[in-house]
Amino acid sequence: MTHTMKLMPSPFNMIRSGTKTIELRLYDSKRQKIQIGDNILFTNIDNPLETIEVKVVDLYIFNSFKALYSELPLSECGYTEKDLKTASPHDMDKYYTKEDQEKYGVIGIKISLQK
Repeated sequence: MTHTMKLMPSPFNMIRSGTKTIELRLYDSKRQKIQIGDNILFTNIDNPLETIEVKVVDLYIFNSFKALYSELPLSECGYTEKDLKTASPHDMDKYYTKEDQEKYGVIGIKISLQK
């Protein structure tokens, strides 16, 4: 199965370059359908004609971004070396409300680029 998701240009480019291999999302009903072996077609939100297809190689499900941030390597989640010092689970609050995070939980989707 192929899922579709939109991404801002920075994480899109990091996935394309291979430096971001874990996509962080809310574990809502759309993400609960994702299984290992599925594909995801990411679309650059600033250029909808620009897409990347990846394969889902693992799923990491957590109750909160706090738990996720303490377990997963943030260097694979879209943080650069200089960003690691200030990385915080609260960084995800700009994308998802606290209420939704508590309601659904969160997921790290381990991906690999499709050649």
